[in-house]
Amino acid sequence: MNPLRRFLRTPEALAGAVILAALLTMALAAPLLFPGDPQAIAGPALLPPFQDWSLPLGTDRLGRDVLAELFHGARTSLAVGLAAAAAALVIGAVIGTLAGFAGGLVDEVLMRITDAFQTVPSFLLALAFVSVVGPSLGVVVVAIALGAWTGPARVARAEVLSIRERDFVAGARVIGMHPLEIAFREILPNALPPVLALSSVIVAAAILTEAALSFLGLGDPNRVTWGGMIAEGRTVLRTAPFLSIVPGLALVLTVLGVYLAGEGVVETTAVRRSLS
Repeated sequence: MNPLRRFLRTPEALAGAVILAALLTMALAAPLLFPGDPQAIAGPALLPPFQDWSLPLGTDRLGRDVLAELFHGARTSLAVGLAAAAAALVIGAVIGTLAGFAGGLVDEVLMRITDAFQTVPSFLLALAFVSVVGPSLGVVVVAIALGAWTGPARVARAEVLSIRERDFVAGARVIGMHPLEIAFREILPNALPPVLALSSVIVAAAILTEAALSFLGLGDPNRVTWGGMIAEGRTVLRTAPFLSIVPGLALVLTVLGVYLAGEGVVETTAVRRSLS
């Protein structure tokens, strides 16, 4: 059976795909449906939802359109989640491959560095990094990646250790291939599937970490973020709870969608391996 069809026939994967498709649609449609500055004043302050159909989700305490902010916040969450996951997977795959293939002193040094990063909670590391360097989207992505690469590194190292003694690797050595070429051209592609299986966890964690940083005032001040919307609504939580509930539900659904899609990918991959 086609892998895509097998993926979509998994209930968890289908639900996750629908949620992520909605998120992607929101992110892509945001500049078309809500052009201009989403933080511009659009109406009277604290307008409740469904009172004015030109502002379906109402306005915040400054009179900004909540729906416009929600759509533009999806762009930030998607950008941070995907960029941080990609950076963490690349860093982890490279370090894990070097450690597993080289062995000896190189393996020992790289794994002790990995242990050092793992001793610091990833959120505290991101918090300290952003506080020192300054809040911006790029800094947030780097901060999250610095706390997320250790898992992929350990998985990549374990896979490389099990692959490096196989016959095709020995054949590559015999024909005189450079060690780095063997590691990254012959071994790494075969070690990638288990590493990529971690991507859903990293993306979900990155989205939540970015929201937490924004909630604490350490997000990019030039971008609308769901964490910032929740923090903004906290000041009027009793009189206008929808200001925190709406972005909070968006965060929950997004993380749920990522996890469900990730479970579908893992299940599909496992079935494919068992059939091969």
